[in-house]
Amino acid sequence: MNHVGSSMNNLVSETHNDAGENNVKVQDSEVAIRPLFASYEKQKGAYLDAPEPSYGQRMQDLHTLKQMLKIHRRDIKEAIDADYGSRSSIETSVADIGSSCAFINDISKHLKKWMKPQKRRVKHMKFPGAKNRVIPQPLGVVGVIVPWNFPVYLSISPIATAFAAGNRVMVKMSENSRNLAKVMMEISPQYFPEEKLAFFDETGGVGIEFSTVPFDLLMFTGSPDTAKSVMASAAQNLTPVILELGGKNPVIIDPQYPLKKAINRIVFAKQTNAGQVCLNVDYVFVHESQVRDFVELTKLTTRQMVPDINNKDFSAIIDDKSVRRLEEMLTDAKEKGARVINLSEQDIDHKARKFPFHLVLDPTPEMQISQREIFGPIMVVRSYKNPDEIIRYINAGERPLGLYVFSRDKKLIQRYISNTMSGGVSVNETGLHAAQDDLPFGGVGGSGMGQYHGYDGFISFSKMRPVFYQSRFSIVAFMTPPYKGRMRRALEK
Repeated sequence: MNHVGSSMNNLVSETHNDAGENNVKVQDSEVAIRPLFASYEKQKGAYLDAPEPSYGQRMQDLHTLKQMLKIHRRDIKEAIDADYGSRSSIETSVADIGSSCAFINDISKHLKKWMKPQKRRVKHMKFPGAKNRVIPQPLGVVGVIVPWNFPVYLSISPIATAFAAGNRVMVKMSENSRNLAKVMMEISPQYFPEEKLAFFDETGGVGIEFSTVPFDLLMFTGSPDTAKSVMASAAQNLTPVILELGGKNPVIIDPQYPLKKAINRIVFAKQTNAGQVCLNVDYVFVHESQVRDFVELTKLTTRQMVPDINNKDFSAIIDDKSVRRLEEMLTDAKEKGARVINLSEQDIDHKARKFPFHLVLDPTPEMQISQREIFGPIMVVRSYKNPDEIIRYINAGERPLGLYVFSRDKKLIQRYISNTMSGGVSVNETGLHAAQDDLPFGGVGGSGMGQYHGYDGFISFSKMRPVFYQSRFSIVAFMTPPYKGRMRRALEK
């Protein structure tokens, strides 16, 4: 792959031309780049040698991927718990390992149908006897950049999708998933050769360089700020990207909907992974007549679900930096006039990084909590009088990854859906549209681009290649110059 080596050498040469103080960066860059490009060359070469794996081979890869998870699930759970400091084993079992296995099962069930060429119509008056087909073919080598919050599911689901589409995969784990990365790097070679699947740890510099590799597709899950850098790097190689981001996801509670039921579902979502979920509730619209009841019922529900933040079923905040960020948000909100309610009535445990669930009422636009994605166990409460206020507020900000409407009024539900835009919608629930096997998952605008899951994911990870098959007869034979008489008049008409 001469273009690969040339790309790497150019990058290193450009850096060498900088001032002497950058020499250390050059060395770090080389250390980070060389294993990445070496792995890429192996995978690209293997792809070119066998560009279209059979259905049987793809099914075998999916089966092997699931077996790898099942056999090593204990090691995986322990590694994630160590990375978090304390991660609910139930959440890891269900949201990471179980969901990944279910994802693989669904793909395996439908793959044969997805791989079939699609018939497309032909204008037979112009092309008599011809055929049109769309053939799904592998792109080649796919890069996946994985976040720390659901590090198994958010690595395995893209890997499974890539395998189903016949691709090879390189995976870069998060700097907050060092223990898990070590496990995956140890077990993966026992099941897959490097030219099929390779994991990389974040040792400093790897993340910066990973998106410079000329992948055939790059998928990133993480923050919008980092996504901009990833997309800029990928653009240098014209690498297409799928960006799965987050945003400030709103909940709307219709005053006619049972308030207790809505709160039960919202609190369950908000305490999951200590709120560190891209699809989680960021703020909730409560009718002005129900704010007091909402606060009291949320307090009661929180104490039932999370009686003690030090309970092993309540996950820790991922790192000290994130704890400080959440604290600063609350302090900023208090100083600027918001009412902050600690629903657990427990102090933050800085050593264990356990953070109690808080409500923030009476927010104003200049507060950090109104501007930034919360990504933790804090929820903003916004009162409203009518639906128009809600629609205007949502449309004034970035488009969220999820919109959640609690109502039994079909016309009202459709009004919110039609007049706002988000990556997806869950009605009378939060986030569960992402758990539906046959629905595409992805953001829009500030919450991302591209989509995967199910058949839509198979399409995203494939080249849906159009093929025209000419018949023995071709009308072109009658359309060649010089144009005279009736043929000229017909063509001009």
